[in-house]
Amino acid sequence: MAISPQTYNLLIKQKALELGFSECGISPVRALEEEREPLQRWLAENMNGNMGYMANNFEKRLDPGKIEEGAKSVISVLINYFPSKRQEDPEAPIVSKYAYGRDYHFIVKEKLNALLVYIQSELSPCQGRAFVDSAPIMERSLAKAAGLGWIGKHSLLINKYFGSYVFIGELIIDLDLIYDTPFTSDHCGSCTLCIDACPTQAIVADRVVDARKCIAYHTIENKADVPNSIKEKLGNRIFGCDICQDVCPWNRVIMPNQSIDFMPINALLEMQKKDWEELEHDTYKNRFRNSALERAGYKRIMRNISNLKED
Repeated sequence: MAISPQTYNLLIKQKALELGFSECGISPVRALEEEREPLQRWLAENMNGNMGYMANNFEKRLDPGKIEEGAKSVISVLINYFPSKRQEDPEAPIVSKYAYGRDYHFIVKEKLNALLVYIQSELSPCQGRAFVDSAPIMERSLAKAAGLGWIGKHSLLINKYFGSYVFIGELIIDLDLIYDTPFTSDHCGSCTLCIDACPTQAIVADRVVDARKCIAYHTIENKADVPNSIKEKLGNRIFGCDICQDVCPWNRVIMPNQSIDFMPINALLEMQKKDWEELEHDTYKNRFRNSALERAGYKRIMRNISNLKED
């Protein structure tokens, strides 16, 4: 008996939840023409800072069909990563919540590949690829197109049930499916808490973040010296920044993700201020293997800690 497209969608979403995803939505492969002008303007004004790769593959970034030839559908997924624990020492250098545990790139891609195998083996032969920050894809725009949320004034996707503390991934496949209604509502209203709270005024306009002013950019992406204007406002942050998310009303009541996949590294949460300042390379490698902190590199982490001492 043939399976209807509607049943395909239902089974795919059920399997996504079984695999540990928080939400799943499906959109057609199409060019995101509404993003063309904003992206062009952002790049023209050099708001990408030293992230030159953001200007590469411009057309691919706007059209997932140019990344995966013959693709017809984008299955977008979210995973709530809000942690159940926090760093214990209030004086310890601050690490962004998303980096408390194992690197999400590994976790999300593993689950997406498992979802692809399920579709291929149980539903229909197809070709596809999983993406988690691994290609020039406008993930937030695709998630919005799949009905999973709206873009907040801090430029991050906000989901009604899980706020903005979510990882996003995509499965781009050559299978025709029934598509979800794009999210068109804006539930930020007149609220400007995220804009007002940013210590460096990095949110320069509604849904526009200038990376050159962003603490997260300077503590993670920027390989050059951090400007003094940023150092003065780091607020003890050495990897990422959650300020704009912490003040968002949609993040006030979120159930922490209890999955073992997202359990924080206790050794990280237990580190005292002195432990960070005296962190040796071998300890760093052993403690943060397969974590987001490993991706930054020991030298950059120590540079960031050194910047705090200069305050």
